Amino acid sequence: MAEPTTPILIIGPSIALGVIIGAYEAIVIHRDVTVPTHRFGHMIHAFLLAILFVFCTMNTEFVLGLVGFEGILPIFVQAGIGLIAVIKIHGVSKAIKSAGGGAGLGETWFHSILIGALIAAAPYVYPVVEGLLPDWLKF
Repeated sequence: MAEPTTPILIIGPSIALGVIIGAYEAIVIHRDVTVPTHRFGHMIHAFLLAILFVFCTMNTEFVLGLVGFEGILPIFVQAGIGLIAVIKIHGVSKAIKSAGGGAGLGETWFHSILIGALIAAAPYVYPVVEGLLPDWLKF
């Protein structure tokens, strides 16, 4: 009978996938946000929060083990983090639109949901793309 393995903290790959998802969001922002200062601020915000959210989804099993909730399926927590990301992404883009009063400030629901889904799916995509990452990034 095999002993259960303890989940490890995944740092490098979660940052790399967060940067990739953040870059996608920044590219989408170029089309959705037309005010240059808002575009830059939203881009930095997108990168930082994409990295944070992906870090959370990729390390869900580790955190659940630390707090004693091993019985909870990680997919439910990861889906919740993805939903929070969708609400945050769409809410921030709408808040900027209403505060600035200008047109062209707001991400579409499709993009918000797609980015949230990518964040939630990151732990399941990682084994597929793991071979593409350089060895120095796998820590």
